[in-house]
Amino acid sequence: MRFIAIAALLSAGLLFNSVQAQVSLAQTQRPPKIPAEIFAAQPTIVDPILSPDGNHLLFHYAKDGKNTIVAQNLTTGELFMRGIPDKSELAWYRWAGNDRILVSVSSTVPWFDDEAKATRLVLLDLKTGAEKFLGKKDEGLEGDDVLFVDPAGKWLLLSIQQTIYDYPSVYRVDLNTYALNQVVRQRADVWEWYADDKGVVRLGIGFDNLRWTMVYRRGDGVDFRLILNAKYDDKDALLDAYHFTQESDAGYVLSNEKTGRFGVYKYDFVKRELGELVYESPTNDIEDFDLTDDNKAVKSVSFTDERDRVVWFDAALKTDQDEIDGALKDRINWVMSRSRDDSRMIVLTYSSTDPGSYYLYQPSAGAMRRIAKFNDKISPGQLAPTRYVKYTARDGLEIPAYLTLPVGREAKNLPLILFPHGGPYDVRDKLVFDPEVQFLANRGYAVLQPNYRGSGSYGEKFYKSGEGQIGRKMQNDLDDGMDWLVKSGIADPKRVCIIGASYGGYAALWGATRNPERYRCAASFAGVTDYKRQLSYDAKSFASTKYSRDWRNTVRGEKDFDLDSVSPLKQVAQLKVPVLIAHGDADTRVLYKQSLLYDGALQKAGKTHEFYTFKGEGHGFSEAAHLKEWLERLDAFLAKYNPAD
Repeated sequence: MRFIAIAALLSAGLLFNSVQAQVSLAQTQRPPKIPAEIFAAQPTIVDPILSPDGNHLLFHYAKDGKNTIVAQNLTTGELFMRGIPDKSELAWYRWAGNDRILVSVSSTVPWFDDEAKATRLVLLDLKTGAEKFLGKKDEGLEGDDVLFVDPAGKWLLLSIQQTIYDYPSVYRVDLNTYALNQVVRQRADVWEWYADDKGVVRLGIGFDNLRWTMVYRRGDGVDFRLILNAKYDDKDALLDAYHFTQESDAGYVLSNEKTGRFGVYKYDFVKRELGELVYESPTNDIEDFDLTDDNKAVKSVSFTDERDRVVWFDAALKTDQDEIDGALKDRINWVMSRSRDDSRMIVLTYSSTDPGSYYLYQPSAGAMRRIAKFNDKISPGQLAPTRYVKYTARDGLEIPAYLTLPVGREAKNLPLILFPHGGPYDVRDKLVFDPEVQFLANRGYAVLQPNYRGSGSYGEKFYKSGEGQIGRKMQNDLDDGMDWLVKSGIADPKRVCIIGASYGGYAALWGATRNPERYRCAASFAGVTDYKRQLSYDAKSFASTKYSRDWRNTVRGEKDFDLDSVSPLKQVAQLKVPVLIAHGDADTRVLYKQSLLYDGALQKAGKTHEFYTFKGEGHGFSEAAHLKEWLERLDAFLAKYNPAD
């Protein structure tokens, strides 16, 4: 594996004000048909993170189906590389001090008489080259719940079950000797532990089908005490993102008690009282916030309305953001990572027509250099801008969405692709470059991406309106988006196809099954086909959401509701339109078996369909060749069953 291109990019500096704007193609001129391989090109660097001292860049590299963790010295260019094991998916990675890296990988494991997803934590040492599993041999499914990492990289706190029959305990893990020392014993009323910024476990939360509990202590050496035992609809249940003030009962939380939208509030953990509002958005949930180094004030908050946004309370960082935005106009610019002293920053810049670039920004010099461009074969001026829209569902609920119209075609009676996102809960589409959306628009299709009810960031009412509505009202929202575009004259009702991945793949297959009169075809990548089977697999992994700990009831709704009635696998007889199915056989989120069983049922029923397996692929496309193949098969499928011309 060669990284010459990476080294070249890192050594080629660009002046801060040298970014050139792209000239857009006139909307009256049709762009050429862009080959699938151009849209499928993968970025060289993915999710870069600066080491605390700013001397190394950690990132993910994928090529030929192989996932690699890379750390590069920004001065010497020296590379440290470690591959991810076969049949495993990369979950996350982060620094532990300046010389060590934590990596979480997931895999599918036998689980009693079924299968489940398990995560495991590995430590990589840049100085010695050592790789070490951190945890216990017989631990439970979740092995990567890191509560705290020592800034110097000497130790961390890890919450794991000693065995699958235990509740989680918290261990202090020595990163020199790898020894585990239990610091908090398991409790039958705690499933999730939280620590403060000094590495003291302060809070525990437990949940069952009916209630949830909270235990709390002020500091180390103090006993935990039960401070809350509430039903899920109790106002105190709607808290998230706990941040503590050291040796104090005060802290900060995300709460939606007062407005139905998550905002940042001061909080008293003993009295369980919300204090002063620090910040909220008038339209959307606050998704995260950071505190100052002394842990006494909020440094920044982030949220998404029609686009991603960050609000800086730190004056110096706000100035940095203003300077970046001033240089990279009409784009979304995100500080992805910072050195501890803020002398170096990684900036991500992108738009709906530009896949994006990463820059290394040094505020003191007022200059930055591009370290990676996601796709240098893309010409933004040939692509179709995506815009934020809203429409009204049949029950009166306002549905936000993104609409992309093909360049050079009149916005009238266009062929339409409905493109629902995955999840479904607490996830949403955003204003980003999407290669599939742009590929479809380039082929002449209008593309609608509905943020259907239950999607994340739109507040409690919007979320709860989606509970128990998989295959029901959530599906209505997609159909209503189609009707809105038809009524406006933009879409041709006789030329509509529905496409998606993960839950979006489910929605595509179910839409074609439930309402074959609406759709000419459907296509699914890694889609759920049997929701009872998926719920069994998800049992532990998706047990926690912002609004409910009872994932099963969130999906199913009424206790007597039969999920078979909204599962494509169980309703094959109703299907009347062609479907395209594809799946990676190494997927650990939605098992490959979901599509394999569906293919068998379709064959037995004699239904028109195509089925493709991507060997070694997980829950997405880590290899450019696989995405290229998917786009080409999708192109041929659409040309056959729902041609744009």
